[in-house]
Amino acid sequence: MTTISDLPKELVEEIISRVPMKSMRAVRFTCKKWNRLYKSRSFIKMHIGGREMMIVLMDFNLYLMNVDVVDGDPSIETLGKLTFLNDSDQVKISEVFHCEGLLLCILSGDNNTRLVVWNPYCGQTRSIELRYSYISVKGCDTCSYAFGYVEKRKKNKSRRNHKILRFKDNDVSYHERDNFMGYDIYNFESDLWTTLDVTPHWYIKFFHLGISLKGNTYWCASERNPAALVDYIICFDFTRERFGPLLRLPFDGGIHDDVTLSCVREEKLSVLLQNDVRNPNVIEIWITTKIEADKVSWSKFLTVNTGPETLESFIIDEEKKVAMVLDDETFYILGEAGYFRELDLREPNHKGCYTHMCSYVPNLVQIKRPAGGGKRKLQSSLEKRRYDQKTSRLVALDKRIKKVNMNMNMGQTAQSSGGDVEKELKDAFKLYDIDCDGKISANELHVVMTWLGEKCTVESCVGMVQAIDVDGDGYISFEEFKTMMMRSMK
Repeated sequence: MTTISDLPKELVEEIISRVPMKSMRAVRFTCKKWNRLYKSRSFIKMHIGGREMMIVLMDFNLYLMNVDVVDGDPSIETLGKLTFLNDSDQVKISEVFHCEGLLLCILSGDNNTRLVVWNPYCGQTRSIELRYSYISVKGCDTCSYAFGYVEKRKKNKSRRNHKILRFKDNDVSYHERDNFMGYDIYNFESDLWTTLDVTPHWYIKFFHLGISLKGNTYWCASERNPAALVDYIICFDFTRERFGPLLRLPFDGGIHDDVTLSCVREEKLSVLLQNDVRNPNVIEIWITTKIEADKVSWSKFLTVNTGPETLESFIIDEEKKVAMVLDDETFYILGEAGYFRELDLREPNHKGCYTHMCSYVPNLVQIKRPAGGGKRKLQSSLEKRRYDQKTSRLVALDKRIKKVNMNMNMGQTAQSSGGDVEKELKDAFKLYDIDCDGKISANELHVVMTWLGEKCTVESCVGMVQAIDVDGDGYISFEEFKTMMMRSMK
């Protein structure tokens, strides 16, 4: 009796290449021969043909999808749910970052954060142990992450050492007593976290996710003052382990504009500008014609006069001249000459998990294991002092954040116990009044609510301000804030 193993190698490759992506994991581990086949470059070329897909984060899970537009008709195909741990049903993935075939997954749960690096194609994973936890409000990890690598060449051979940057910087957004800034980098070879000396002249809001490109990571950024607009991008160079200069975006942003970065086939950056309430639903998309750590040039890709009111992320198809924009539960396909289509996903089960997508091209890149037989190198005395100082600062900040959390239910405790309600409300108002000008703008409201783990858009915050703004000046004064809070306590 003839079995599949008795067939010619080329025919076996052709048969197995037709296996759906979602069944690939089960098939490849059927036997060692098939597992080796999946790792061959010729098979990858046949199986996926360099096809760019997308990974969608929804309901704390990752899904491999493909959106295509043929003769003007868009279609969406869910290729499968991606799993990498035995207890995957219990794992909550709150964020995901893509770097040339590898995914950095931020796992959240029980007020604890874990990091896992994963190659979905090869099935290889590596857990990264954190040195300490930053403050997590309402179970939300408020750190920013970047995933990149250093390219090393030896005897005409190239190899990569991957690194992870993790930082928290609320020095601009909050009052001095709440300020905290810390930058740490993890080296896959040494299996160590080290503290970076960073004196930022920029500011990156933590809800602006970093985009990996050619080993480095880019963010939308602003100059370092509370009133600055997001008019720049900035690059972290993993080889030099430092940030570059602020690089100008091709437009002037407004105070309520949404600016989002994306990657184009691991070769270019693209940036999307969604205009503010003065010019709603107008979307502009630009792509880089030249991109380096210290210089950038742009070219207009697309302008759309009818777009979604909100968006989470986007990718573009240069060949078909379309952009695919994702909000909570809908794909919007935007193109030239007013082309606009909608594709429904499904309503998310978990409203607390934001929906996000990134482009994905499978790769055979291996996740480097720690050198030295698994033994971790000892930290230097200087690094130990830095660690102790930061830990002490975090303990003090933790006490402050717990008090802020209590003030988020402001007034109730004070009212029931006969305490000073006015003082509690003033403390709460100061939390939102970022620039200390005695009033709360929609932008300030959006920053603080996002930091507190609330899922909201700038547009929704504009609506909240308008509902409370009695005198119509576009801001919330303390008296308006007090009236609203006292009404909610009744």
